[in-house]
Amino acid sequence: MQPSEKVSAAKKLQRDDARAILEASSRVVVAKGKRIDDFDTTGGVDEAVLDLFLGSTGNLRAPLARAGATTLVGFNEEAWSEALL
Repeated sequence: MQPSEKVSAAKKLQRDDARAILEASSRVVVAKGKRIDDFDTTGGVDEAVLDLFLGSTGNLRAPLARAGATTLVGFNEEAWSEALL
């Protein structure tokens, strides 16, 4: 798989950037440790989901990948394998 866009880690993506990513997605998978949350975002942006995208600094958590209409944030090998294969 080849990325269509790369964003430097030096560029801090914040709440408005996260909202734009969510609006372009119909499914969001958020991994935080062993916890995996899977959301259907076709009905719009939920502030609770938006909060999960952001770390304690208010910046977008990493890593983040979009595969079609699915967005993955945070890393969990099982979740990423399922979403990307």
